[in-house]
Amino acid sequence: MSKPDELLVDLAALVESGQSNQMSLTVVIGGAVITGRLAPEAVWRQRVSEVLTDSACLGEFAAVFNTHATNGPPTHLHFHVARILQGAMGIPETGGMYRVAIEDVSAWTVGDFSYSDH
Repeated sequence: MSKPDELLVDLAALVESGQSNQMSLTVVIGGAVITGRLAPEAVWRQRVSEVLTDSACLGEFAAVFNTHATNGPPTHLHFHVARILQGAMGIPETGGMYRVAIEDVSAWTVGDFSYSDH
């Protein structure tokens, strides 16, 4: 998208203002489908920092995620418990942490998709 979808920006701003991580969303970015729950950026950064801190090899990168200063409307969506949909499965199975630029979203819908073996 050349100009971010104003409705999606408003949705992201509500997630940021409410500090809620219960908003489910599915987006299409560059042909990839990502589905999961949105988190406020500060919450997302803290969780990524915790994961990196717990890593013997990547702990030194945790500090990068501890700073947070944004002005203006959100420019990114911060997914947690998210999966990239590939065929009949989601990668990773347990969900991951993704940050995507709102301007790169070509399509979206409220809710997330999951698969069942039944």
